[in-house]
Amino acid sequence: MKIAVFPGSFDPITKAHVDVVKRATTLFDKIYVAVGANTTKKGFFSPDERLAMIKKVFASQADSVEAILFEGLTVDFCKKVGAGYILRGMRNATDFEFEKAIALNNSVLAPTIETVFLVSSNGLSHISSTIVREIIVNKGDVSQLVPEAVLAMVGEKS
Repeated sequence: MKIAVFPGSFDPITKAHVDVVKRATTLFDKIYVAVGANTTKKGFFSPDERLAMIKKVFASQADSVEAILFEGLTVDFCKKVGAGYILRGMRNATDFEFEKAIALNNSVLAPTIETVFLVSSNGLSHISSTIVREIIVNKGDVSQLVPEAVLAMVGEKS
């Protein structure tokens, strides 16, 4: 069974994240969308709120996509769930350099776990959770950037 972990803060999950997961379901039997505790980012939504959003977004794919919270190193979580792959999305060359460094370090820590990159689909590379949060804080419309299941929780925050 091919199992992948798609780690991130998902604060909030965006249409670009959803696109990566949906495209990856053709490559993997099971994908864990793993909401991690990122020590360098201040959260807007709580980890539990983010988990609830992701579960709603992928409710119809619950057999192949599972949302879960995790702490610590991604490679350790991969080992825990039996994943042989780390799934990452890339929007641009800057993302590539950052993600490449992480992938190379992960391969030192866990040589049997492979990182797989999916490039953003056309029309989605401009979307980032950071920008979405800024729009939310400033009372802007994020309906074109996040899945519909996220909008209710966005309304509660603004």
